[in-house]
Amino acid sequence: MAGSGRLYYKHNRLKQLRAFCHAAQEGSISRAAQRLELSQPSVSLQIQALERELGIALFERRGPRIRLTPDGETLYELAQPLVEGVDALPERFAARHQRLQTGRLDIAAGESTTLYILPDLLKQFMARYPGVHVKLHNLIGRDMISALQHDEVDLAVGSTLDLPEDLSYRAIYTYDLRLILPLGHPLAEKSELTLADLASGELILPPRHLTTWRLVNLVFQQHNIPYRVRLEVGGWEIIKRYVELGFGIGIASSICLSGSERLHVRSLPEVFPQRTYGVMLRRGRYLSPQAKRFLEVMAPDIFSGEADLDGERRKDVASESVFIPRASEHAPDKER
Repeated sequence: MAGSGRLYYKHNRLKQLRAFCHAAQEGSISRAAQRLELSQPSVSLQIQALERELGIALFERRGPRIRLTPDGETLYELAQPLVEGVDALPERFAARHQRLQTGRLDIAAGESTTLYILPDLLKQFMARYPGVHVKLHNLIGRDMISALQHDEVDLAVGSTLDLPEDLSYRAIYTYDLRLILPLGHPLAEKSELTLADLASGELILPPRHLTTWRLVNLVFQQHNIPYRVRLEVGGWEIIKRYVELGFGIGIASSICLSGSERLHVRSLPEVFPQRTYGVMLRRGRYLSPQAKRFLEVMAPDIFSGEADLDGERRKDVASESVFIPRASEHAPDKER
């Protein structure tokens, strides 16, 4: 039985250290017991068990008063911060939890991301953290880069081609480019489409300074096929509307296609690349709890193991910083 009692006290080391520290602070076993809301014999047994295990005397006992021995002073210096830290844990957790439930999150995004990707993400995030104030910054290109570099936003969500070295990108979503046609268009019934078929039509594309136009132009140039753009117009919804009205045929990202449009949608030849959308961050930036939780909504495994922002684990747990390793050269897509 004596062995089982010793094992019990050994497994309650925190209680022993708490009793010891309170007794040292009060200079009295009885006052420590009152403070801990325990009986005096219980506190005495905990301190005695600690003394037996360490093989030292912790107190000099002079009547009702007690005084630390040199060994007791050494243990107190080591144990007191630990006991205080554990006892303060609920308050510290509550403060951190409250900080997450409130605060602010600034997200930069272009039109496509704002219309087609962010609504579902924000619905989930704002349902979980209703006290967080979210601000969307409608930015593209250089403005988005500048906002990230000057910490005017926590993160950016969108598509990229080339980013400066101090920014990093992780693709999360992948979309194909599609050919959109007016109902009844001859190409809707053609069994297999070629680049020449697309070039023979009158294309409706986003403006040439935007990424979709650049990608389409690159494909035709690589294959030495001349083509004609009849209409340049910004915004997927506007492009879809003008195709519906018969102004021409369009090449659009599947991100904007819901299936309810009055259009015929076809796959493009395989030479057209897929488009990705993901998160952009300034490398080395401290991520607020709000930003981290939003990224976890985007990709639940983004901070787990090797599945970090660029496939490498670079998380500083103590400071909640995330250090972003160098990515390949990407630049913020201007969304269309």
